[in-house]
Order: sequence, then C-alpha cells, then structure tokens
Amino acid sequence: MILSMTGFGRAEDVFEGKKISIDIKSLNSKSFDLNIKVPLRYKEKEFEIRKILNDRIIRGKVDCYINLENLEETNDVKINKNLIDSYMKELRTIAPDGPDFEYLKMAVRFPDAITSRPDELTEEEWEALSKIVNNAVDRFEEFRKTEGKTLHIELEKNIQNIEQYLSEVIPFEEERLVSVRERYQKTLKEFENVDETRFYQEMAYFTEKLDISEEKVRLTQHLKYYLDVMNNEDFNGKKLGFISQEIGREINTLGSKANHADIQKLVVMMKDDLEKIKEQTLNVL
Repeated sequence: MILSMTGFGRAEDVFEGKKISIDIKSLNSKSFDLNIKVPLRYKEKEFEIRKILNDRIIRGKVDCYINLENLEETNDVKINKNLIDSYMKELRTIAPDGPDFEYLKMAVRFPDAITSRPDELTEEEWEALSKIVNNAVDRFEEFRKTEGKTLHIELEKNIQNIEQYLSEVIPFEEERLVSVRERYQKTLKEFENVDETRFYQEMAYFTEKLDISEEKVRLTQHLKYYLDVMNNEDFNGKKLGFISQEIGREINTLGSKANHADIQKLVVMMKDDLEKIKEQTLNVL
C-alpha cells in the first residue's frame, strides 16, 4: 500500500481538569526529522513521546505540538505560617519595639516562607497523555492512507502513459532503419572505388548503434517492477525512487539513439511523465 509522507492528525482529551491537545503534521523528508514542543510539565516524558512518534511515523519532516490548558482554578501556593511566625519572633528579639506588620513584610521574603505545592506527573496522567499521542498518530495515519490512495492512482496512470508511448515507438523503429539503409546505399552509388565490404561493415556497426531493442526490454521491465513494488511492498518510497532513476536512464538512452523525429517526440512525453513520477515518489513513505 502507498502511504503519503504528508499527513495531519489531531487528538485531545481532559484529565483531572487539564485539557491536553496534540497536533501532528508532516512533509516529505529523506529521514525522520522531528520538531516537538512539549509543555514544561511533560518535559520529563519527551524522550518517550519521541519514541512513539519515531516508531509509528517512520519518515518525514514532522511537527508535533502538545498544548496543556487548566480548566479548573487551582491554588498551588503554600504559606508556611509556622515558619513565618518563627521568623517574626527572631526579628522581635533584634528590634522588640517594631510593628508586627513590618516584621511580617520582612518574614515573607525569607527562604521557604511561601512555596509552591509539588505537583508531580503521575503514572495515570502519563498513560492518559500517551493515549492521546497515539490517538493523534492514528488520525495522522488515516490522513496518510487517504493521500496515498490519490498518489497510487496518479503514479499508476503515469507509468501506464510511459508504457503506451513505448508501444508507439515500434512502428517508427523499422521505418527509421529502412531510411538509414537507403541513405547509405544512395551515398555508396555516388562514389567510385569504394570498398563495399568495409562500407557495409560500417553501416552494420552504425545500425547496431541505433538499435533500441535492449532499451525497450529494460524499460518495460523497470515499469513492471515499479508497479509490483508499489502494489506489494510497504514503506516503499525509497525503493520506488531508485527504480524511477533506472527508468530515466533507459528513456535517456532511447532518446540518444532515436535519430527519428517522431520517436524523439515520444521520448519527450515519456520524460514529462517520468518527472511527475519522480516528484510524486518523493512524497511516498
């Protein structure tokens, strides 16, 4: 199955008054390239989140944004009254006639007078977070499959176009060789004292150089192989890219040997479809 490297997925849920939302999007890339933004609260789990994304997304330039929103008012501040009283008593021993309000203003500035309640990430919250991450990746994969179906149709169409153009080369192939042979024979008659054996040897050599039979066979095989890999192998983008390069080599060789205007036109149309194949293959996972 063809999967696109382009994708988008979003998932969100609420855990203990916290709304967690995750957005994942990607473009094509030769490897897995992840840009991730994690709230400070979940920083300790960034490595685990990266592993989930790497294992499931595999390849692409990926952006992942995790947002956290508190839906309930919380009071995370703790005033250490006993400690503040101790500070004030010590201040009175130094300056017994001072007003209590001044002592209080000084005491609250001392260490640990006012602290934040620790709010550690629990295992339950991590399980909820990882579930949301996986849900976002599930939707992301659905998007990839939908895009992949469109890619599959376009790639198959372009491969079939090249096959059709290749079949149209055949009628011109014999016509081209006949034309070359007649031109050489006419040239032979215009000169005297020509070594006919050597002349026909040269003509045979030149005709052999124009022969495109091997290129046609190899090109046909490469086109078939491309379709086989596309239809039967998973995560086949890189392999399809290599095959498209081989298709390009055979088309270029065919064009350089053509020596015929109509064949050259067909080669140009093959190259046009091949460029579309190469561009689309870059987006195949």
